[in-house]
Amino acid sequence: MPAPAFPRVLLTSEARVELSQTLERFRQDGITAEPLVFGSYRRPEGVVIPFALYEALLPVIEDIEIAAVVRERLAGPEQPRPGSQLLSDLGFTEADLDLT
Repeated sequence: MPAPAFPRVLLTSEARVELSQTLERFRQDGITAEPLVFGSYRRPEGVVIPFALYEALLPVIEDIEIAAVVRERLAGPEQPRPGSQLLSDLGFTEADLDLT
């Protein structure tokens, strides 16, 4: 399998100059437009992508953020509490939840 082709990495000063052209490319090509990648010493550190692509990626970004929280909580010292204990800690009783 061939290595993926990454866009060129611009210096931050170059990216600033190309920003207007990049926005025009985003308007023209939409979600498939090539991103603007920039960073010091031409190391990729930041990327500007079309907003439509960002919107499409939001569910994945949220999943990554949620997964990090879950891993942190699972690694922590706190043990899961039974529902009745959680209710009590929050100042409720089981009768407060009686929906009948």
